[in-house]
Amino acid sequence: MRNLVLSVIGDDRPGLVSALSDAVASNGGNWERSQLAQLAGKFAGIVVVAVPSDRADGLIEAVTGLDGLLEVAVHSGDVAASRDGDWDSLTIAVLGNDRTGIVQELSAALGASGVTIENMTTGTREAPMAGGMLFEAELHVMVPPSVELDAVRADLERIAAELLVDLDLN
Repeated sequence: MRNLVLSVIGDDRPGLVSALSDAVASNGGNWERSQLAQLAGKFAGIVVVAVPSDRADGLIEAVTGLDGLLEVAVHSGDVAASRDGDWDSLTIAVLGNDRTGIVQELSAALGASGVTIENMTTGTREAPMAGGMLFEAELHVMVPPSVELDAVRADLERIAAELLVDLDLN
């Protein structure tokens, strides 16, 4: 079996997932994982499929031939790398007034500590009483055993205070 990672984007409209899944299934592929979303009028995401090695070329041709519906880029995927030692899992929730640089500052602090972001969801919404926009994010991260979890928490709390955002760490 061969793992392929498909990155997809197209103008949002009904039937996009159906067209992609038909191309995958008709070429012997198994849809294993995905994250797909409608953002700013576009439908975008990433899909991991497994396919018998002898059918991979046909699947690649089928999914990249969805012109007019989706632009699909195909990348070779590997089995997830194992991590040495006991990594700590941390969930970070952020809520505050929207402003430029929130993601940059949080991700820079995490990256500098060796923390890896497993999943991140962000968005903005109108502030219910005060007006303006609120920024919210949820990050699921993994902290390597060589990094002090308390040090990561302290860095994030310092940044949250500077950014004037609420931070919830679990």
